[in-house]
Amino acid sequence: MADRMDVTIGVLCLDTAFTKLPGHIRNPATFDFPVVYQVVSGATPRRVVNEADPTLLEPFIDAARKLESAGVDAITAACGFLVLFQQRLADSVRVPLYSSSLIQLPMVHRMLAADRTVGLFVADEQALTRRHLEAIGGESVPICVTGMAGHPEFREVILEGRRDNLDADRLGAEVLEEVSQLAANNPDMGALVIECTDLVPYGHAIQQLLHIPVFDIVTLTNMVHHTLSHMPFRIGERGNG
Repeated sequence: MADRMDVTIGVLCLDTAFTKLPGHIRNPATFDFPVVYQVVSGATPRRVVNEADPTLLEPFIDAARKLESAGVDAITAACGFLVLFQQRLADSVRVPLYSSSLIQLPMVHRMLAADRTVGLFVADEQALTRRHLEAIGGESVPICVTGMAGHPEFREVILEGRRDNLDADRLGAEVLEEVSQLAANNPDMGALVIECTDLVPYGHAIQQLLHIPVFDIVTLTNMVHHTLSHMPFRIGERGNG
């Protein structure tokens, strides 16, 4: 049995410098267990999200292997659009590797009634393709999608990297505006999967607004960590259930 603090998660990171809020996977305060970060030089949001640059695969594989050599117990990533590389990244190491919160999509779909859709909240709606969904067997899942590329705070700071100082309140207002519209347009939405790691700090506010299950890279990382750090139950004691 592994002690909770002995289990470490490695994170493949994009090459960005903007403020990482509490709740972001790149803010160590988000977790109550050790996290190790490995930045992939040159892996900008534009190259990963908008260009789906295949030349980044090898640098990400190298970074994953460095994390494995450093002794991490599982590896994730700080951009959901890396789902395109999911299988090849997973094949490159011998520890579990989950590149994106999107790999939860088929599971979330199976939790819902057949007449419900799964919402996807992504960095750039136009950049999400069938290939991303096929990478995790989610191409047949009924989805509704919205993205943040049209909002100035998100676009200028996160997608384009024009400045590093993120206005958290301004971004929060943009986030709630976008998910409100998604919900209004899709009353059959039964759950939401946040693809973009930069939007996860607003997960609580989103859930308070929508009143549906919200899945993201942090919920997934906590689950994976728990699978690696089970605590013993007192089997001999009788419960009252």
